[in-house]
Amino acid sequence: MIIVSKYMVPKHYLGITIYPFIFLKYSFLKEDAVLVNHERIHFRQQIELLILPFFILYVLEFVFRLLQFKSWQMAYKNISFEREAYKNENDPNYLKSRPFWNFKNFFKI
Repeated sequence: MIIVSKYMVPKHYLGITIYPFIFLKYSFLKEDAVLVNHERIHFRQQIELLILPFFILYVLEFVFRLLQFKSWQMAYKNISFEREAYKNENDPNYLKSRPFWNFKNFFKI
């Protein structure tokens, strides 16, 4: 379910997925197929990892990447979950062909 709420989306971001919702900052973003697909990829990732472990792994990897790159933006872009979402956000059929347990990129450093 997509909800528009500028208060739920962190500054400098347009959307965030917190199962079972996809929050978008502005209503016109519902029409942005690439952004919505990106967030749906995160939705699937969260389901696969039973939600709470997803967020634990996300934060731990972010901290690791922040120590590695010493840059907030570089750390964010190199989280394995973000790499998968950015790599495939332009493919509207990605989630149809994606295997359910897709961890092949998770352990790349």
